[in-house]
Amino acid sequence: MDIKTQIEIRKNPHIYHYLRENSSWYKMLNRYPESIKDLNQEAKDYFHLNPSDKIDEISRKVEMVRTFMDMLN
Repeated sequence: MDIKTQIEIRKNPHIYHYLRENSSWYKMLNRYPESIKDLNQEAKDYFHLNPSDKIDEISRKVEMVRTFMDMLN
């Protein structure tokens, strides 16, 4: 694996953790270092780090607060 790919993996803990769980990516990164972008996207999907996931999480929290407020009234 080339140095730039290794640095990118170490820089992002989500990629590092995902790579530890899905070791088949090691072979892919050794053969095609440019696939780090695909790995990054797959890790974001796995850990729900996409903007749409964050918006959904915020809306669930707002709904929960709303429910608590309704219970108090």
